[in-house]
Amino acid sequence: MSEIKRGKTRVKGFSDEEMDFQLIRQMGSSSFMGASVGECLSVAGRIKEGSPGSWVEEFKKLAEWQENDARKRAHKGHTISARDQFLKATNSYRAAEYYTGILDPEHRELGIKARHCFAEAMHNLWHTFEETMLTYKNIDLPVYFMSPGPDVTERKTLMIVSGFDGTLEEEYLMRGFSALERGYNVALFAGPGQMDIFRYYSNTRFEPDFENPTKTVLDYVAGRPEVDGSKIALMGISFGGYFATRAAAHVPEIKALIANSPILRLHDYLTAFIGYDPAEAPDDMNFTIEDIAEMPDQEFPPERKLASENLIARFGEKSFKGTFVYLREFEVGDAVGNIRCPSLGPGRRGRGGRA
Repeated sequence: MSEIKRGKTRVKGFSDEEMDFQLIRQMGSSSFMGASVGECLSVAGRIKEGSPGSWVEEFKKLAEWQENDARKRAHKGHTISARDQFLKATNSYRAAEYYTGILDPEHRELGIKARHCFAEAMHNLWHTFEETMLTYKNIDLPVYFMSPGPDVTERKTLMIVSGFDGTLEEEYLMRGFSALERGYNVALFAGPGQMDIFRYYSNTRFEPDFENPTKTVLDYVAGRPEVDGSKIALMGISFGGYFATRAAAHVPEIKALIANSPILRLHDYLTAFIGYDPAEAPDDMNFTIEDIAEMPDQEFPPERKLASENLIARFGEKSFKGTFVYLREFEVGDAVGNIRCPSLGPGRRGRGGRA
């Protein structure tokens, strides 16, 4: 008699800290239609520890399967299951996009596929959905605007901006959908240097004065008939905690601030991760994107190479040291005293507190 087993999938992540965090991030979206825990663990079992390329390959395969499955279901008229699969495909493409080098053409391709799958899913949801591009300087800012219903009743509105590597689609899954359920309008947007912008403009870079792109988006949102201009809140996630706080310090039309994390100086935030300030390091410790390819993997692991390359490119600098010198411009400064609106940030033991 053959032995019967429960299954082959085991709850085992990665010993690599960053890769394990990204796996948890992906599985966390399962509560909001963005992933299947079983599929994530199955994929993790096929990914080579600490290999960004292996991660991309496996999550790309999963995304393509989910997208094809969604299209088959849609063709059969199974709109609900098709919608759910499109949402999972969106987030699987995002996961693959994360570990793709920002200068690799595949990065853009994966991001565009994530966006297209998201648009397909929006055809079969109970709330409204509009996507638009707003001109800002020499680029266009992508915005998703959603309302709980098609009527033009004025409602409170939540604007959401992500950080270094989040996307509009991920913010919908993790926060936007829940806000819609609670009766808010939701405006998801991105500014210069962010992932959603890089899909279209490879020459964009992060800018410290995030109040300016925020004002461009806020003017568009506040002008809509569904929006109560006296009840517009801004939420920032990760790096977005700096973007949102900086914006709230300069844009009085923002009536509530949610900063997670509440970052006043982006330079300090990043140097805390690496334990030293590269801006103060001697020149012989500095390196460029071109130098990274020449560094032995045993001295500079592939994952750290990818992270460093993306960091330099996203801030539009020529070197690692130059990036951290530029980062000193990203601070709220004394303008933080201008914030008079109700403000919420992470409190002790994970509870919300006043910022």
